[in-house]
Amino acid sequence: MHDQKTLLENRLTRFVAEYVEPALYRATAPLGLSWWQAPGEPVGVEEALAQEYVPVQEGMAWGRPWSTTWIHVTGAVPEEWQAVADTSVELVVDLGFNGEHSGFQAEGLAWTPRGSTIKAISPMNNHVPLDATAPVDLYVEAAANPNVAHTRHVKGMDLQQPTPYGDPDTAGDEELYELRQCRLGLLDGQVWRLLGEIGSLDGLMRELPETLPRRAEILQALQRMLDVLDPDDIAGTAAAARAELVDVLSRPAYASAHHLTAVGHAHIDSAWLWPVRETIRKCARTFSNVVALADADPDFVFACSSAQQYAWVKEFYPELFERIKDCVTRGQFVPVGGMWVEADTNMPGGEAMARQFVAGKRFFLENFGVETEEAWLPDSFGYSAAMPGIVRASGSKYFLTQKMSWNQTNKMPHHTFWWEGIDGSRVLTHFPPVDTYNSDLSGRELALAEHQYREKGLATMSLVPFGYGDGGGGPNREMVATAHRMASVEGSPTVTMQSPRAFFDAAAAEYANPPVWTGEMYLELHSGTYTTQARTKRGNRRSEHLLREAELWASTAAVRLGAEYPYAELEELWHLVLLQQFHDILPGSGIAWVAHDAERNYAAIERRAEALIAAATTALAGEGDRYLVFNAAPHGRRGVPALGASEVRTAQPVTLARDGGDVVLDNGILRVVVDERGQIGSLIDAASGREAIAPDETALRLQLHRDLPNNWDAWDVDVHYRRSLTEIDGVDAIETEEGADAATVVVRRSFGSSTVSQRILLAAGSPSVEVLTELDWHEKHKLLKLGFPLDVHAATASAETQFGHVQRPTHANTSWEYARYETCAQRWMHVEEPGYGVVVSNDCLYGHDVNRTARADGGSTTTVRLSLVRGPEFPDPGADQGRHLSRVTIRPAAAIADAVEEGYRTNLPERVVTGAADVAPLLTVSNPAVVVEAVKLAEDQSGDVVVRLYESRGGRAAGELVAGFDVASVAFTDLLERPLGHGRCRATATGATLALRPFEILTVRLKRA
Repeated sequence: MHDQKTLLENRLTRFVAEYVEPALYRATAPLGLSWWQAPGEPVGVEEALAQEYVPVQEGMAWGRPWSTTWIHVTGAVPEEWQAVADTSVELVVDLGFNGEHSGFQAEGLAWTPRGSTIKAISPMNNHVPLDATAPVDLYVEAAANPNVAHTRHVKGMDLQQPTPYGDPDTAGDEELYELRQCRLGLLDGQVWRLLGEIGSLDGLMRELPETLPRRAEILQALQRMLDVLDPDDIAGTAAAARAELVDVLSRPAYASAHHLTAVGHAHIDSAWLWPVRETIRKCARTFSNVVALADADPDFVFACSSAQQYAWVKEFYPELFERIKDCVTRGQFVPVGGMWVEADTNMPGGEAMARQFVAGKRFFLENFGVETEEAWLPDSFGYSAAMPGIVRASGSKYFLTQKMSWNQTNKMPHHTFWWEGIDGSRVLTHFPPVDTYNSDLSGRELALAEHQYREKGLATMSLVPFGYGDGGGGPNREMVATAHRMASVEGSPTVTMQSPRAFFDAAAAEYANPPVWTGEMYLELHSGTYTTQARTKRGNRRSEHLLREAELWASTAAVRLGAEYPYAELEELWHLVLLQQFHDILPGSGIAWVAHDAERNYAAIERRAEALIAAATTALAGEGDRYLVFNAAPHGRRGVPALGASEVRTAQPVTLARDGGDVVLDNGILRVVVDERGQIGSLIDAASGREAIAPDETALRLQLHRDLPNNWDAWDVDVHYRRSLTEIDGVDAIETEEGADAATVVVRRSFGSSTVSQRILLAAGSPSVEVLTELDWHEKHKLLKLGFPLDVHAATASAETQFGHVQRPTHANTSWEYARYETCAQRWMHVEEPGYGVVVSNDCLYGHDVNRTARADGGSTTTVRLSLVRGPEFPDPGADQGRHLSRVTIRPAAAIADAVEEGYRTNLPERVVTGAADVAPLLTVSNPAVVVEAVKLAEDQSGDVVVRLYESRGGRAAGELVAGFDVASVAFTDLLERPLGHGRCRATATGATLALRPFEILTVRLKRA
C-alpha cells in the first residue's frame, strides 16, 4: 500500500498536470498566418522579408529535413484583454515539438518587420512577448532540424539508432513537423508564479530525507494549497493558493547551507548533430533569448565561451551583436573561456592549443575590452596534462569542467582543487557538483550539488551553470525566477546569480590551500574519439604543420627579403583550423555533414597554405638550379640546418637482398627484415647490435577487433573489444622497389570487404624505418590496430602531448590504470628500459594502447599499438568508409630526445626547391632540448619576430637563442605577446640567454633594428 506522503505527492502531480498547467493562459485567439518556404539553404532576413508569402493555417505540415520556413504573423490583441489585471499578452507557438529537448528538433527565431531579432522559440520557451496596445506584426524563422538523436529505449537504456538525417543527400523530402499552434495567449501572472513555486517546493521536498520535519512541512503546505485551488476556477483561486506557500518559501536557508553561484549558460556545440551553418543560427536564437532576459532582469548573468560564436553573430547578426556588447558592458553577458572554440584538448598540437587562446582572448579584448581569466571546457572529452601550463601562459588562472563526472570507473576526488600540469604550472579548477552544464535549477539538482560537494568542512561554495545546452536555447524566464525564489530557502542551498569570475575569486579567497591533482584528467569514456573519422584527424595534423611552415617561411622571407607577410590570410586559416578542433568535429562525433565540411575545409587549408609556402620558399631560394631542401623542423637533418635550407649531403646507399622468403633492407644504420607474411621479423640498429622486436614475435601486425560499444557508437571503445581479435596476415602480393636513396617492400592484403597496401621503406641515412599504409576500408563496427611487440621491459610509456610528454604505466595495478586502456598520443610513443628505448611515430594517428606481457624466457614484451580506423554507425552511418593514408615510423635505440626529433621528422617532410643559395635559419637555439615550436611575425602587425619555444625532454635546459638579423630589443611575453618578467632568461644583443624548467613554454618577441 502507498503511504500517505506518496498519495499526497501523486495527487500533486496529477492536479498540476491536469488543472494548473492548462490554466496558464486565460484565453487564446487566432492570428493571420502566411509563409514562405525557402527552396534551399537559409537566407538572410532582408531576403526573406522581401518574398511573397502565401496564407496558411494551424495544422499545416511543414519542414523537409534541414529546410527553413518563414511564417508571417499578423493580427490584433482583443480589446478586452488589455483590462485584465496581472496578465500579459504573448504569441504562443508550437512548431510541432516532439518532446522537451531544446535544440534537437524544430527551432524558431522571431523577427520584427524591421529585421531585428526578438527571441527564440523552442519546446520549453515557446512564447514571444507582445505589446497589447499595438498591432501584431512579426516573422518566425522556423528551422526544420531533424531529430538526429533518435533513440530506442531497451531495458532502461536509450540506444542510439543510425539515421539518414545527418546527410542532406540521404535525409529525404518528407515533411517532419506540423504547425500545431501559432496564436495569441493571455498569460495569467498568478498561475505562472504558482507553477514555479510548486515546482521548486515539490523538487526540494522529494530530495529531503523522509525523517526531516522540513519535508513534512512542505508537503502539508502543498496539500493546503491544493485544497484552496478550485479546479473549476484556477485563475480565481491562484492568489489564495499561493498564500498557503508563503511561509515555507520565506524561511531562510540554514547558516551552514551550501552556497551556489548560478550562472546562466547555453553550451552550444559548434557542430554535432547539426552542421556549422545551423550552429550560427543557434547562436542567434540563444543570444536573442539571453539579451531579452538581461533587459528584463538586471540581476541575471550569462556566461558564454567560444569567440568563434561571437564572431559569427558579429558577421551575420550585427544588430544583435551590438545588443550583446551593451550587455557585456553591464556585466550581464560575460565572455569566458578565452578560446576560439571549446576544443578537444587531447589531439590539437601545442601551437594549435596556444592559438586557441591567442585567437579567443584577442577577440574578447578587441571587441569587449574583457580579459577572460577562466578556461571553460564543460564538455570536452578529457583534459591534457599540458593544459595548466598553456592556460597560465595565456594570462588565465582558472579552469572549469564537469565532464569528469562521466567517468565510468573512478570518481574524481575533488570539486575545487589545484590542477598541476607537466611544467609545474597550476590553475584553480572547479567541477560543478551538480554534474551538468544544463541545469534547470530544480530542487533535485540544487540538492544534488550540495550532497555531492566533496570539499565539505573545508569550503562552502560551488557553481551551477543553468540553461538548455548542447543544441542551445539557454536559460528561460522560469529558471531565472527560480534563481530568485530559491535565493535563501530552508533545506536548500543558497542561490546567487553572479559571474564565474566572482565565484572563482571568492573560492580562491575561501579555500587557501586546496588539494592538488597532477597530470592529465583522463575521461574514462569516449576514447574512440581518438580514432573515429580518421580523415578529419589527418586533416588536422596536416593543417597544423602546414601552418607552421607557412609562418616560418613567410617570416623568413619578410625579414630577409622585405616580402609582405600574409597576416590576414594566415589568421583566416588559423581560425578555420581552430574551428575544426571543436570537441565534436575533430573527435569525429558529429553527423556526416560535419565530417564532410571538415574534409572540404582541410582541403582548402592545404591548398592555400601550400601556396603561401611555395611563394615564400621560391622567393628565398632565388633563381638557380641547385636542389635545396627546406627543413621546417626544429632539428637539423642530413646536413640541412633546422629552420633553414641547404643541399643534402650524400648518405650510405640502401641495400635490398633476399634471404630465403625474407627481404633484408640495410642502410648501414638499420637492418630490417621483412618476412614472407609482410611483417617485420627483425629490426637491429648497427650501433648497439640489439634486436628491437620481441623473441618469437613480428612487428607491423594488423589486428582486427570487433568494436561494438555498449552505447555512444562514434565516441566509445569499450574494453571488451579486446576479447575478439583476428590477425590480418594473409598476403596477396609482396613486391620490392629499389631507388637511388631508398629501398621499399610493398605488401598488399585483402580482408572482409577491405584492402590494404603497406610500403615498408628504409631511406639512406635514416635512423628509422617508415611504413606508409594505404587502406580502402569498408568494415562496420570493427577496429583495426597496427601492433609493434618490442623486446623492451618498460614500466611506463611516454606519449607526446602539447609542449612535452606524459608517462603512463604499462600495467593495470589500480582501477585508474585499468580504465585507461585506450589513450591519446600525438606524434609519438616511446617505451624504454634503462639504456635502450624504441619510439613509434606517426603523421595522423592519435589512439594508442601499450601493454606489457611476460615471456617464457623470463623477459617481458612491451607492445605498442596504434588505432588506424573504426567503423561506427551513429551519428554517421558511413563513418570512415573509404580510403585512408597514414605514415608510421619505428626507430630503435631511441632516447626521449630522439622521440621528439622523430615526431617532427615524420610530420614535417623535407621540401625540395630549385634555387641559387642556401637559406640561413632566421633563429638558432644552441641546446637541442629547447625546441622551436613556432616562428611568426607579431599579432599586432608591427613586424616583430615572435618565437615560441619549449623544453622538450622533461629536464632543465639552458642555452642561447640567436637571431639571424639585427635586434633592437627582446621581450619575454605571454602567448598573446604581451611583455612579462622572466626570472631566469635574459635578453642579449643578439637574442636571449635561456634557462627553462622542465616542459616550460617560452614566448620571445624580438624587435628588428
